Amino acid sequence: MVALLSIEHVSKCYPISSSLFRRQRDLIAVDDVNLDVSAGRTTGVVGESGCGKSTTARLALGLEKPDFGRVLFEGMPMPVFGSRAWRALRRQMQMVFQDPLNALDRRMTVLRQVLEPLEIHGIGESNQRKDRAIELLRAVGLRVDQGEHYPHELSGGQRQRVVLARALASNPRILVCDEPVSALDVSIQAQIINLLADLQALFGVGILFISHDLRVVRHISHEIVVMYLGKVVEQGRSDDIIETPSHPYTRALVAAMPTISDGHEYFTAPTGELPDPSNRPSGCAYHPRCPLARPICKETPPALTACADNRRVACHFAGT
Repeated sequence: MVALLSIEHVSKCYPISSSLFRRQRDLIAVDDVNLDVSAGRTTGVVGESGCGKSTTARLALGLEKPDFGRVLFEGMPMPVFGSRAWRALRRQMQMVFQDPLNALDRRMTVLRQVLEPLEIHGIGESNQRKDRAIELLRAVGLRVDQGEHYPHELSGGQRQRVVLARALASNPRILVCDEPVSALDVSIQAQIINLLADLQALFGVGILFISHDLRVVRHISHEIVVMYLGKVVEQGRSDDIIETPSHPYTRALVAAMPTISDGHEYFTAPTGELPDPSNRPSGCAYHPRCPLARPICKETPPALTACADNRRVACHFAGT
């Protein structure tokens, strides 16, 4: 079965200059990343700030052009950004942003903002669009009268529900969620995550879910992709990644998860700071922080290798 969205060996660099006229070095934001998103399933991308998650999201939507590799939608190459074909495809791919207040127009009622995608893409008859917008507000758990409110009159969780309703208005095949709950209280986070799962079951949408919080990613994702300094260090089924993490960095993230059990007391949370992405360490980028580091780790970058349990890990000492 062809995946709805495929990212194949994608890399993205940004030039960093020390002066106005002199280019000094490249910041490698994404380095040879591969992942798939299928209909009705969620692929979670997790890692610390600066690991390339948000750049991956922009590449997935065609908002950024990769320097190497390609992005496919239903097996076809992503059209050039801004082209007619790309604009037509935008109906099938929508984004849910981190800050719902900034994602919404404060001068328009929320019902009007859910109506707007229907008008832009010419979906339905003009006399039926309002009913469709009201139906979407109800689907995300909002009352009809709240449609007449402005964004600042709603709570953070309610605003994020409006963002979801607007994203679903064009009947997309893919939702790209970039830190969609990080600005919300923990109780509201759970509501939005459960809502996303319910909407996925209802509409069959594929979700690329990006977060720094492994606890949140675990709850919603079928597959987890762990990124560190622009590279994928481990990917596999969600339960496998959480229950038996293989890469030292994944183990550190698992150890940092809030828990009432002691099932991972033998793992150590991450220590030290994330290195400068424009001045990456030699060999394995994680070796300055890794408790398993050996001389080979400083010299030779590990390849992302398939394991017996349908997992891929980039570590010379995976599982030890």
